[in-house]
Amino acid sequence: MTPRKYCHLPILLLLWSLTAVASAQARHQPITIGLFGDTSYSHRERELLPELMAEMDAEDLAFVVHDGDIKSGGSVCSDEVFLDILGVFKVSRHPLIYVAGDNEWTDCHRRSNGAYDPLERLAKLRSLFYPDDKTLGQRQFELTRQSRDPAFAAYRENVRWEAAGAVFVGLNLPGSDNNYDGTQRGSGPSPEFLQRSPVIGLWLKQAFARARAIQAAGLMVVIQANPDFEAAAAGKANRGYKDFLNQLREETLAFAGQVVLVHGDSHQQQINQPLRDLTTGEVIANFTRVETYGSPWMGWIKTTVDARDPKVFRFEARPFQAKLSPKN
Repeated sequence: MTPRKYCHLPILLLLWSLTAVASAQARHQPITIGLFGDTSYSHRERELLPELMAEMDAEDLAFVVHDGDIKSGGSVCSDEVFLDILGVFKVSRHPLIYVAGDNEWTDCHRRSNGAYDPLERLAKLRSLFYPDDKTLGQRQFELTRQSRDPAFAAYRENVRWEAAGAVFVGLNLPGSDNNYDGTQRGSGPSPEFLQRSPVIGLWLKQAFARARAIQAAGLMVVIQANPDFEAAAAGKANRGYKDFLNQLREETLAFAGQVVLVHGDSHQQQINQPLRDLTTGEVIANFTRVETYGSPWMGWIKTTVDARDPKVFRFEARPFQAKLSPKN
């Protein structure tokens, strides 16, 4: 009797199905993450930064995100400063994603910063902090960079990744009015701003499209700048952020899940719902703003991401209490 060739096929299909289900369940398991930024601004904060990192290292976090400003707006933008903070980020026990801030590039033309060319400093940040498609930290994972598209090869800092049934996206949207004026106040939109803005808009659009395609429960957007929701609600939107806020509003209203915007910049840790529907004036219920701690206050936001939770994202502010003895 000739043996049947496909007698094991049902078993193989069953095993494949069980593996696929287990993989899907794993992708939607709740996780906790850490959010921080606007540090270190002083010699003392730099001394304490490893201790803050160690506090997050002690937690079971899937990853941590620094939302920009690794130095003060009045200090030198040197390679040495960049490499020093990069070294701290690399020893993070958790995968670390860093989103660039204005103090690292748009403001570097200031005399106190060393009178650097901001675009040269941005190029240096890209080469140092975004050398490949992986996160920083000792335990890394792969990111999707906008630079994978040859048309946007320069924009290595714009990233996207997925975890726990949610989509995460990082955008180079810095303070100082999003570099609207460049180095000359009152000169009108700078060439850099005009070139980068549509690129940012496309990456945000693609992030929402991806979230809808996989039926993500939530989407977290990370930028450095405070885009000034209050001014926008009063009909006086900041020039550098007007298009971004309009797009964020439209995309959020058209998205079934929860949306979170994480930013730093104004150094006032807060968690609220400032985005309003321009037609009704009402708060957009599925949107939350999270501003991280900023100098002189240090701390981080412990965030739970759970696709089964109607809110998806839950936040716990964790102010940092230094354990080192005070130093002059």
